Amino acid sequence: MIDRYSRPELRELWTDDAKYRRWLAVEIAVLEVLAEQGIVPASAVATVKDKADFNVARVQEIENEVKHDVIAFLTNVAEYVGPDSRYIHFGMTSSDVLDTALALQLRDAGKILLVSLDRALAALRDKALAYRHTPMIGRTHGIHAEPTTFGLKCLVFYEELRRGRQRFVYALEEVVCGKISGAVGTFAHLNPSVEEEVCRRLGIAFEPASTQIVQRDRHAAFVTAMALVAMSLDKFSVEFRHLARTEVREVEEQFSKGQKGSSAMPHKRNPWRFENVSGLARVMRGYALAALENDALWHERDMSNSSVERVILPDATATLDFMLQRFASLVEGLVVYPERMQQNLELSNGLPFSGTLLLELARKGLTREDAYRLVQKHAMATWNEGGDLKSRILQDAEISKVLTQAEVERALSLQEALRNVDQIFERTLRTPILKTKKGN
Repeated sequence: MIDRYSRPELRELWTDDAKYRRWLAVEIAVLEVLAEQGIVPASAVATVKDKADFNVARVQEIENEVKHDVIAFLTNVAEYVGPDSRYIHFGMTSSDVLDTALALQLRDAGKILLVSLDRALAALRDKALAYRHTPMIGRTHGIHAEPTTFGLKCLVFYEELRRGRQRFVYALEEVVCGKISGAVGTFAHLNPSVEEEVCRRLGIAFEPASTQIVQRDRHAAFVTAMALVAMSLDKFSVEFRHLARTEVREVEEQFSKGQKGSSAMPHKRNPWRFENVSGLARVMRGYALAALENDALWHERDMSNSSVERVILPDATATLDFMLQRFASLVEGLVVYPERMQQNLELSNGLPFSGTLLLELARKGLTREDAYRLVQKHAMATWNEGGDLKSRILQDAEISKVLTQAEVERALSLQEALRNVDQIFERTLRTPILKTKKGN
């Protein structure tokens, strides 16, 4: 996923070069703080900052021999720096640089994902507002229920994705966390003040109490937050796919000039990109499970998590970004058929208003059981035999004693059924989009 579908910004973020750049940034930040505390000579810092570099191919060559990625990296950097390289990685363990640099990568990946999330949110919000008053039938159990609007459907999706963004922001802030606490987290060789100052300079949080690593519940929460966003996109896509079915045909994926829908059937216009989104959501749920499994490590750490993270963190961020960009473009270009929505609403011949009739009869003094019996009798006749619910209700002498024709017509009014839609929009859209501490 990271190689084929992701945008250049994400592909670059997870390259070896980008990883080593962040490793070097962590090492230099530690060196600067140590010099300020008088632990290493200031001249060494100047030399390292001037000369330090690496060559990806050379690091890999050394790693093939020493079988240790951080040692290979430090060896190659030392080839550039010379004798003052002895101060690099001073008092640190491998995970000090690995986890702290990973926090920098996740921070940068999070910024990209927030932009994509905001695009998807804007697309849903725009569709919600554009079709705020476009009536359609609401369905429960797949069966016609009561009227709603297409805009309200999109607003529900918008609000769910807004919550998903909020969870993601919380999880992102939690996972952007480093540590410089040594081999088992006891600060045996450096003072905790070094860790705090290094992380402050890098713009990340620090792990208050750690083992050899930043604890993986943070990463599990981050990947799970991404999986929850993907889950929501899956849900929305399934709904749009249902609405695109031939028998329904209330929406349709934009079909471009020259596009082909099927190798065998020239008439096909399939919602295949929404299906892409649904399929990739399954992959994201798998990444979440792997991240959850990563939290239980032996004692102060083992390495069973690192091989997993090398796969799931680049792929999960790239996959979710692809899903968000695809989903946003689909919603932006979604073809909506209001006339078809009206036709489908009218298919039930007034049945979607049976609940309002029930309440009107109860309001006039009938017991709920009697009101239900009267309305259901005509609803089932309309369902089985066709015709129109309104006509049957108006011809019922027992009901006519209780409800006037004007009251029946008001109960069957679409405008009356949807009278609170604007209020729902107002209270939903006044909820702010949560910003990160950095303002994203």
